[in-house]
Amino acid sequence: MEYRAATIDDVPALVALVESAYRGDASRAGWTTEADFLDGQRTDPEEIARLVGTPKNLVLMAFDPDLVACCHLAEVDGAGYFGMFAVAPGLQGGGVGRAVLAEAERVLASWGLPEVRMKVIDRRAELIAWYERRGYANTGELTPFPYGDERFGKPLADDLRFVTMVKSLDARGGQAVG
Repeated sequence: MEYRAATIDDVPALVALVESAYRGDASRAGWTTEADFLDGQRTDPEEIARLVGTPKNLVLMAFDPDLVACCHLAEVDGAGYFGMFAVAPGLQGGGVGRAVLAEAERVLASWGLPEVRMKVIDRRAELIAWYERRGYANTGELTPFPYGDERFGKPLADDLRFVTMVKSLDARGGQAVG
């Protein structure tokens, strides 16, 4: 796989990829869909353009040879942040996500950050377990879903929360620990 940072010209392709991985019937081809408890959009062009243009943020794109995955990396409060992780639904379960996650961890470690943090909807037990198998720990820290802000989707349930997961990074070797 080849990786590169997104530019403003990539925004439409990124929106399409993220939406296909998380929402609607197309997302059901993969195992990471949120379509059972969220409707509406996962992101929009304005949000991705903002991420692409903000310091200490990187939207990492993966190609094989076409765009197959992306994620958002950032430095937040002295730690790495990993989010907006999307793999083309038809390619989920084939190792693409594992490879992109490893590259994201390598990039964050190269920034000299001690750990990577992410938030996952707590009802996604299978996805949380996938991250745990890759060395992430569930901190037990819960954050409420932003109800009423349709930029994040239209909830189909009234009990959505995010759990924070964390993994230590080894900045010297550019590798994740664990």
